[in-house]
Amino acid sequence: RWQKIFMIPLWSKMAVFWNKMFLTIIVLLIVLFLDAVREVRKYSSVHVNEKAANINSSAFDHIQMKLFRSQRNLYLSGFSLFLWLVLRRTVTLLTQLAKEMASHAALETQVNDATEAAKKYMAENERLQEALSGQGSDKKKESKEATQEKLKEEVEYLKAELQKTSTAFQKAKNEVAAVKKQSDGVRREYDHLMKEYERLQ
Repeated sequence: RWQKIFMIPLWSKMAVFWNKMFLTIIVLLIVLFLDAVREVRKYSSVHVNEKAANINSSAFDHIQMKLFRSQRNLYLSGFSLFLWLVLRRTVTLLTQLAKEMASHAALETQVNDATEAAKKYMAENERLQEALSGQGSDKKKESKEATQEKLKEEVEYLKAELQKTSTAFQKAKNEVAAVKKQSDGVRREYDHLMKEYERLQ
């Protein structure tokens, strides 16, 4: 509630002049208090002297009235000064408390979010561990055997493919050798024909 009150725009405008206002009122109250103390001392000494001198009652009543007023001013200024300091301290503490409560609420929301996220992650972790442990005991062996069988089949298939490619490569090599021999024969025949042609010319 105090935080809402202090968030009113009027307070933010007054906050700039708050320290100056406070110091001004403190100085004024101190001056009034000291003046009241001086008046009380003055009229107390006059009261004692007049009482000792036994003067007429109207003057004595007048001095008592002035003494009463100065004492009243002393009490009023003293209590006002004290209460003004208490008010300043109370406002400062309320402002600090409001800020701390706001930061505490923000920290509580952060902590709650963090704990919820941690609980969620822990639950997921437990679920994954249970799934892995459940599958691991029964299905590990089956998965290993299945992978081994697949690997064996792949090795056999690759061996067969390698045999096929090696035979195809050998056949191609033989064909290349035969074509090479044939091309050598054709070249020799061509050279022979060229010589015959030259001779006929």
